[in-house]
Amino acid sequence: MEKTFDLTLARECAAAFSASTGLGCIVSDKKGATLAEYGYGCSACRICRLAGKPAAQCVRAQNYSMAEAERFGGRYIYYCPMGLTCFVSPLLGELDSCARITAGPFLMVEKEDFIDCELMALEEEQRARVVAELENVRVIPTATVNQMSTLLFMAVGFMNKVSASKRMRQVQSADAIQGQINSYILQLKQEEQPPPYPFAVEKAFLRSIRRSEKDQARSLLNQLLGHILLATGQQLDTVKSRVCELLALTGRAAVEAGAESGATLRLCHESRGRIEQAGDIEAMCAALSDAVNRLMDSVFRYADMRHAHAIHLCMQYIETHYYEKVTLEQLAERVFLSPAYLSRVFKEETGTAFNDYLNAVRIAKARQLLLHEDLRVTDVASAVGFDDQSYFTKVFRRVTGMTPLRYRTRYTQGEE
Repeated sequence: MEKTFDLTLARECAAAFSASTGLGCIVSDKKGATLAEYGYGCSACRICRLAGKPAAQCVRAQNYSMAEAERFGGRYIYYCPMGLTCFVSPLLGELDSCARITAGPFLMVEKEDFIDCELMALEEEQRARVVAELENVRVIPTATVNQMSTLLFMAVGFMNKVSASKRMRQVQSADAIQGQINSYILQLKQEEQPPPYPFAVEKAFLRSIRRSEKDQARSLLNQLLGHILLATGQQLDTVKSRVCELLALTGRAAVEAGAESGATLRLCHESRGRIEQAGDIEAMCAALSDAVNRLMDSVFRYADMRHAHAIHLCMQYIETHYYEKVTLEQLAERVFLSPAYLSRVFKEETGTAFNDYLNAVRIAKARQLLLHEDLRVTDVASAVGFDDQSYFTKVFRRVTGMTPLRYRTRYTQGEE
């Protein structure tokens, strides 16, 4: 089935409605095929089958109810072939209704009355099986049914507006992207010699991804696409290959910037599928642009979520392991970030470069140990993680303004 509406949103709507009302709820396509079901809905109901009614009757009733819902403004309450009640609201596709959400079955009369009126023609054993199945069906007063029907109608109406708005934004975005690319291609064609592939632009584009600079990334991406389209003569298969390479580079840049690797790989895989299935240049460019936007969103989102926690873990580790060999690469692996990204955010969060912070912690510990006159400077240096005493002296002087021996003399003998 060609998906011309937001199935994920429809599922969420049906699931929420079923959970809040206690009614079964199904999402089905225009032909009646069930796409999702929550609770005891029409697909789960066995009453028609137990009563010997063909399944086609249920589908015909559902299709008729959808037509009536469209005719009566978006909602319709109807009876199934067995006399159980349902109500339906249609889902809008790009041109017209393409699917529906149906709530039910339920009863608007007492079960005893339903059994006496609707099941009398059944044989005793058959009737007993249907009565047992009726335990799954709720009884709902008429006034409440009208309110529930209105609630579903409003929920589906909101969802239809969201889907229509999203489609409109996608079309506008695709048109804007293509217009910018075409404009850039015209500029390139005016040059005497076709320019080589702009690796500098690619480098700047990947840098903007790492920094989550969306406007800059979009502009540079359109330039890259313009070069690719011009160089390949807009041969769709060749363009797709080059664009997929660019997508892979973008995914790596996003991971280096802090995006979660598993989610990024899934997004790149999904986007690659959209690119490969695109039937024209416009759809392929729109798919790549959407992937880039989502990757940048993930960089921004994960950066906010992970900065504070990652830096806290690093500082905590340094505080308890300062006397060991501690490297940026080692801590980056512990907090699941790239070394380059950790180095950048560590300085942003603490105001100090990683190595400077590590040395500051070590020198603070060394100052405490130097107050013990029985310890040699060499022993102090080794105890706080310095293998080379001369390097320890150099760092100590840079941090405190004096050598370790001068510091000891001053603070143990009371020199000014």
